[in-house]
Amino acid sequence: MKITLNEDVLADNNSAAAFLRDEFIKSKTLVINLMSSPGAGKTTLLERTIQELANDYKIGVIEGDLATEIDADRIRAAGARAVQINTNGGCHLDARMVAKTIPNFNLEEIDILFIENVGNLVCPSGYDLGQKHKVAILSVPEGNDKIPKYPVMFRRTELVLLNKIDLLPYLNFDVDTAIKDLKGINPHSKLMNISATTGEGVEAWVSWIKEAYETR
Repeated sequence: MKITLNEDVLADNNSAAAFLRDEFIKSKTLVINLMSSPGAGKTTLLERTIQELANDYKIGVIEGDLATEIDADRIRAAGARAVQINTNGGCHLDARMVAKTIPNFNLEEIDILFIENVGNLVCPSGYDLGQKHKVAILSVPEGNDKIPKYPVMFRRTELVLLNKIDLLPYLNFDVDTAIKDLKGINPHSKLMNISATTGEGVEAWVSWIKEAYETR
């Protein structure tokens, strides 16, 4: 049985994303959509990133979780404005959810807006949030199978941050294999080694953000 779809099922989302993109361009706000599986270290990395950027940039964060404001509270404690979105079971953020948070920010006063998506390697990759850049975080404890098993996520991101590299001596993870797998799926993507805990590699990540801001 063949089903023909006459309308784009993501039309409403894409319309909201187009609206957001226009707003971000007008306000000259750099927007980065961070995606990963749960526990990969998105919030810890954001805390350190905020510390590194706070003297030069005004930063806002949209936090996506199924429930609680735990991560948003951590971001506020790090010194950035944060707005929480609780999806109440939804596995991703969509552009309409993000659009509803915008009145909580004065975009003219936000240089960089991070969207910390719901922890999931499947659903978030398919939804445009009006962002300029999509960045995926993969952590060493997750193992080498995640890139080939979840190709859509890694095909749609331009940068992969390999987090928790301080654990490489203790776990069976091969960085060269990860690079090879990523290039096989997305030749234009780049893998960057970091440790949000120790700070190793964070300088390169911060430099990437600064360059993205200058070319936004």
